[in-house]
Amino acid sequence: MGLVWITLAPLSARIQRWCHDPVPPCEVPKVSRLSGRAQSSARARAFALDPRLAIGIVLVVASVAGVVSLVAASDDSIEVYAAASTLTPGDRVTDRDLILRNVKLNESSDLYIVRGDLPNEGFIATRPIAKGELIPTSSLGSHQGISLTAVVIVPQGSISATVDTGASVDVWASAEADDGSFAAPGVIIAGAIVQRVLEEDSFVASSSGGAVEVLVPRSRVARLLEAIANGNIISVIPSNLPARG
Repeated sequence: MGLVWITLAPLSARIQRWCHDPVPPCEVPKVSRLSGRAQSSARARAFALDPRLAIGIVLVVASVAGVVSLVAASDDSIEVYAAASTLTPGDRVTDRDLILRNVKLNESSDLYIVRGDLPNEGFIATRPIAKGELIPTSSLGSHQGISLTAVVIVPQGSISATVDTGASVDVWASAEADDGSFAAPGVIIAGAIVQRVLEEDSFVASSSGGAVEVLVPRSRVARLLEAIANGNIISVIPSNLPARG
């Protein structure tokens, strides 16, 4: 019986060469993953350093800043004091009696009291100022120059509807003669300022139409009190009537 010899050397050599291959097939996927991460990092760096992005951000910021500056430059309004309620001559006025309003005065700003120009001790109103009216510089009086005082008058008859807070009135008096008649009336105080009207209805006609508190010069107080004490008929007449459209 003959023997058959099988030589395995070539196969063994091939297996050995495959195992010692410097780049075996099993390492190919690992190299591919590393390459993918490298490519992603490169793209991220390219995006972060893209000069077009930086230029776009600069343009947006510059545009916003330009709009804000333009709006600020076109707004030339200033804060000016206004009366929180009706003010009459002789009133002691402080910042608690005033409110601030944003208005555009242009060249007229020197005619009104703006924020920061109000005296620390306040001021004395020298003329009537309506509620909400801007405070003119001409209405500021000194505390040392107070020359008015308030007196309550009970006039004969009803009070005109135009006699209201801040109105200018003339006080008339008619003295009683010895025979019981009354002499011709005359003005004892001209241009008194009404502080308030102490009545519910200005049109109620009666022997006493209510009471009026007026501001009168101190130099005329004695004359007014004398007329009241002597029983003179006192009347309060508007000095001027407001224009009506």
